[in-house]
Amino acid sequence: MATSTDDTMKRGANREARLDAVYEKLDSLDMAPYWAVNPNESQNDEDGQVLKGRKAVPFMWKYSDIEPLLYEAAELVTMDDSERRSIVLVNPGLAPVRATVSTLYTAFRLNDPREIMPPHSHSINAVRIGLTGSQNFTGVEGEAITFGPGDVVLTPAGAWHNHGNHGDDFAVNVSILDLPLTEVLNAASFEHDYKEEVDGQLVSRREQTQRYSDDHSHKTYGYGGLRPRFLDHNRGTGVHSPMYVYRWERTLEMLESFREHDGSPWDAIQVEYTDPVNGRTAYPTMTFFGQLLRPSEHTLAQQQNASQVVIPFHGNGHSIVGGKRFDWVPYDAIAIPGGEWYEHVNGSDKNDGMLFAASDEPVLKALGFYQRQGKTESGEIVLLD
Repeated sequence: MATSTDDTMKRGANREARLDAVYEKLDSLDMAPYWAVNPNESQNDEDGQVLKGRKAVPFMWKYSDIEPLLYEAAELVTMDDSERRSIVLVNPGLAPVRATVSTLYTAFRLNDPREIMPPHSHSINAVRIGLTGSQNFTGVEGEAITFGPGDVVLTPAGAWHNHGNHGDDFAVNVSILDLPLTEVLNAASFEHDYKEEVDGQLVSRREQTQRYSDDHSHKTYGYGGLRPRFLDHNRGTGVHSPMYVYRWERTLEMLESFREHDGSPWDAIQVEYTDPVNGRTAYPTMTFFGQLLRPSEHTLAQQQNASQVVIPFHGNGHSIVGGKRFDWVPYDAIAIPGGEWYEHVNGSDKNDGMLFAASDEPVLKALGFYQRQGKTESGEIVLLD
């Protein structure tokens, strides 16, 4: 009977060569080892192997870089060439995957005067925010929405919609989508053949027939605490907000009303865009915030595992994300990956700073994964939410 010493000697003979052969065989069969032969070797570090996937990094895209490319693209690529003409913000940590943070996709678009694209739909939730121009256009399920700077327009999953510009000047907007998340879940799909019933027949059309007034969302849902009972509020799939446009004027009004409030040391004065029917987030996959940074206001550092895309609307300042400083002005875009410590600073002692943020927080909360903590002024780490 072999002794343990004999077994050890036998195992030790050509051990490294045999392990290498096992690794090679596993690799050829599209398998991988999960053991730590030597904890100091990263190749066989168990936890490191499981968590080895690419991660988004803190990053900022300057609008001063984006804007001239938007105008050049508009000159070179017409609607005859492509129905879409956007510039996508690709996180360096995720490239070549087109994602701004792990779950969110951001794209800037300039529309020529009087340019309207045909309707399409997709299984992806999207939000479009006006930046420049007062006549940005999005038609959603028969609601024709004209919007300007700071206005937020929803285009929910499954809703037919089209985009464009009803004005005589160029108009720029930015879209944020949950596209990377839907791709991971194998749920991404697109439809382009829009049809309406005419005399009992389905006919392809390049524009939607208007079924709602252009002020339907504002008129129906723009008064907090009041809801018309004679209207159907289950538009679309019923899992998203039926309010398709949130006017910046109304958001700003609420932010201003709390100017003298202490606010949150980590979020300053921040309001969330919610479903006016049930109070839930606008989408089950994304939520959105408007944030007021009063003159010289500096939020305390916080960390959460939700990922965010932040776009300044007004003022100037800087954000510190993962130890890196990003100096921002209006329409820059900042990627705050989940897990990074971050804080925001208004760089002016006279003027306000205004930020818009999109977050995948609802997904993490629904799955029971959401975590958030912050640092106090003394540096103590405390749990938030």
